[in-house]
Amino acid sequence: MAADCAPKVIFEHEGVFINPSTDEDGIEQELLISGSLRIVDKDGEIIVEYKPLEDTVDPSNMLCAGKDSSSVVEWAQCPGERPQLLETQQSYETEWDMVNAVSFKKKPCQNGDGSLNHSHERSRWAFSFSTGVLRSITVKEEGWSFLVFKLKDSSASLPTLHFEKGGIREFLDALKRVALISESPDDETCLLVSTPNKALSQSFENLLDDNNYSLARKLRREPYLTTMGGFSKVTNYIYDVIRGTEEHQQRPPEEVADVLGEIIPGLEINQQEEPGFEVITRVDLGTRPQVRRREPLSADDWTKYQDQEGRMLNIPHLKHAIFKGGLCHAVRKEAWKFLLGYFSWDSTLEERKVLQRAKTDEYFRMKLQWKSVSEEQERRNSRLRDYRSLIQKDVNRTDRTNRFYEGIDNPGLVLLHDILMTYCMFDFDLGYVQGMSDLLSPILFVMENEVDAFWCFVSFMDQMHQNFEEQMQGMKTQLIQLSTLLRLLDLSFWNYLESQDSGYLYFCFRWLLIRFKRELNFQDVLRLWEVMWTGLPCQNFHLLVCCAILDSEKQKIMEENYGFNEILKHINELSMKLDIEEILQKSEGICLQIKTCKDLPNSISSILGLDTEAFSSDPTDCGSAPAVRATRRQDACSNGHGHLRENSHNSCKVAFIS
Repeated sequence: MAADCAPKVIFEHEGVFINPSTDEDGIEQELLISGSLRIVDKDGEIIVEYKPLEDTVDPSNMLCAGKDSSSVVEWAQCPGERPQLLETQQSYETEWDMVNAVSFKKKPCQNGDGSLNHSHERSRWAFSFSTGVLRSITVKEEGWSFLVFKLKDSSASLPTLHFEKGGIREFLDALKRVALISESPDDETCLLVSTPNKALSQSFENLLDDNNYSLARKLRREPYLTTMGGFSKVTNYIYDVIRGTEEHQQRPPEEVADVLGEIIPGLEINQQEEPGFEVITRVDLGTRPQVRRREPLSADDWTKYQDQEGRMLNIPHLKHAIFKGGLCHAVRKEAWKFLLGYFSWDSTLEERKVLQRAKTDEYFRMKLQWKSVSEEQERRNSRLRDYRSLIQKDVNRTDRTNRFYEGIDNPGLVLLHDILMTYCMFDFDLGYVQGMSDLLSPILFVMENEVDAFWCFVSFMDQMHQNFEEQMQGMKTQLIQLSTLLRLLDLSFWNYLESQDSGYLYFCFRWLLIRFKRELNFQDVLRLWEVMWTGLPCQNFHLLVCCAILDSEKQKIMEENYGFNEILKHINELSMKLDIEEILQKSEGICLQIKTCKDLPNSISSILGLDTEAFSSDPTDCGSAPAVRATRRQDACSNGHGHLRENSHNSCKVAFIS
């Protein structure tokens, strides 16, 4: 499989020169050799490689977008032939063809082996090395920008790289995602490089980015606070530095916990002495019922829920069927529009066509706003410039192993970029924050349509908005709610976490931030999201998913006597090892167990949106009755699946005593 052997391109920049002469005092441009500098992930090994431009390869088949960039189709190209579109797409509206987002310009493409060691095919000036053998990088600014690599093997010498039009900062930004960089205490132009724990760096690589070159200096002086709080807004949350490096002395866990508490103010979970707590005794939840999952809803089953005019019928039963089994992929493109609220459940087919035409016009008008901004205008608009820069960086590393997004110049990436840029026009106050590309990627994959993907993404962001706001209120509320639920379900386990300075549950941060997008394989993410979008069997079901995962891991954590660092590492290494069906079974069982509790604390009812007077008498009928979707309470801390509310900081707090 090509997708299995092709290296993942983390960074690529052309216009990098080397001077073949030994005279570094003066630069004669006609003597310089131009090439490209790349960072690639080859089977888990991070490689830095330089290749002169004369080294070209033949491009392989690529995914391409239709004329209006609304759908992705195949673009097959054979040697010696002109590109041929295998499928043509009809434009949304003729007048919007001018807002074409996809370029068909052919550029050199990765050949798939990632090797630069074939001397008969490569220039003698090409070189590559693993980041594991890299000792330091020296950066100099003398008219041109210079980059000098020094390897751990002092006998190996590499040529100096010259950057005429920038690119050093972007290179260092990309390198920081796969290696730890700190300033040398003896030379501030020299950056020391070390390779972090592999499992940690792989799991968090797409949630790390900083826009400040000076951050490398801060890392040495205050590595923990800088890493956790100094990167862009909420989503730059990573544990590599917490685990220490050969340049840093590791802080004790209790000191790390104090620093973590500074990052999200107000997240002091263990505050039993505060006023406003609901102090209760240990709650007997009874036996957890066993539940069974069902087969995904088929296309034939989906059509049975529609009348002749296209209205959806028996919505509660339909949602229950989706909750219990999910959807077959053929149904997702239509069903997700209903689940996300883009389509109204009681709308007719004709009404939906009218809506799509109106939404198409609205989308392209917003898209035209940023596409018509001149370079001169953008130079005076730092926010738009920053949004564009961050989007470009994130898009280039989002789901690149998925065929929909793999390869160089993949048109799927152009659609991803354009939708995120247009969202900045839709919600300029929020703009773009890291992690949002992870939420859009599965939606675009399913929709295969630029406009539909945008409006479904807007609906999803309405639910997730406070996760990405700078004050972190959404994340703070969810972590507090998760802690409250965990204490109800297993007080001894929560006490153990608290004793290991892990009561903040920061190891669940990424789970909540992007809804398990980095914990599950791509297809399992699709299944989990569509189940959660039903709103069944309770409010904040994603918090019960967290509890289910922790319930499965608590025995190992406690029996192995894991401490602060071991807990972080263990939870992080669960990525791509989770069984989604098992998790959903356990999550539903936990929900039923809580619902049958007679003395349920009010705080738990508020978190899960439970109305004790509206419960179904049959506990096995989870989610089948409309009453299960209790109305949102005005005093609830958050619904976690829509707009978060918090009338009182203490309204959701509960203290458990044994």
